[in-house]
Amino acid sequence: MKRRKLLSYCSIFLSGFITACNSNSQKQNTEISINIPKNLKFTITDVNNLQELEASYGELRKTLEEILDIKIEFLPVENRTAAAAALVSDKLDIAFAGPSEYLILNSRAKSIPIIGVKRPNYHSIIVVRANSKIKSLSQLKGKTIAMNRIGSTSGHIGPTKLLMDAGLDPKNDVKIVMLGDQGLKALVKGEVDAWVNASDTYNDKLAKEKFLEKDFDIIAKSPLLPNDVFVANNRLQANLVADMRSRMLTNQDKILQSIILADKKYQGASLTTANDSDYNMIRQVYQNMGEGSFL
Repeated sequence: MKRRKLLSYCSIFLSGFITACNSNSQKQNTEISINIPKNLKFTITDVNNLQELEASYGELRKTLEEILDIKIEFLPVENRTAAAAALVSDKLDIAFAGPSEYLILNSRAKSIPIIGVKRPNYHSIIVVRANSKIKSLSQLKGKTIAMNRIGSTSGHIGPTKLLMDAGLDPKNDVKIVMLGDQGLKALVKGEVDAWVNASDTYNDKLAKEKFLEKDFDIIAKSPLLPNDVFVANNRLQANLVADMRSRMLTNQDKILQSIILADKKYQGASLTTANDSDYNMIRQVYQNMGEGSFL
């Protein structure tokens, strides 16, 4: 009887010992499951030189470095296509991109969305002069429209969808000219019939050019556009990307403060989870334009 009790106690002891060992082993595996790189290369897709990156986004770089506990270094790229190439060649680890830029990075480099930056008043608007006879989108047929640049979410893709939804063919029913920052001046001079812009930068642009809001009419406004997004190189460990996402969400106030220092259009923004499907609207516009292969 005593022997049976002894064997029973030994069995319990060994069982507990094995369980503790397995628990410690699992804990150790969890702790070492994230392979932390010594540094991460980071860029902003629409800033193409190191000096401007440091001047505008230096605070963001420092904030990310503090939050992620990894050294962050800037890697300037010429454009979104160059950013995709840098991701493919492993020269770039993280990028902050606009919605349209994200599609290029995802289709060409299979980049992974980390976190989205949601701007609460981010719409495309189509603007005419207040004295214009154009009061609706259908009246733009045969007219000239100033857009920003090819691929711009608010300055090309968003307004193109507005035209399509109104039954207009952007290639045949209207003349589109890409004028960058000169579109508003061209509208005032009568060189174009309408101008497109993002709603959250509209008033600032009017003020900068010393124009009054009463001198213009907004004839169309899109639904809220997809979010800007931080993306990761798909070769980064999945657990590392998940850890970065968690840390960024937890410290979103610090990140947003740093982003707003670089660009006031992000005032009122919030961080949110980002999913590839959030950008299907932009894909659809490219396909409807017959330019799906661009992606």
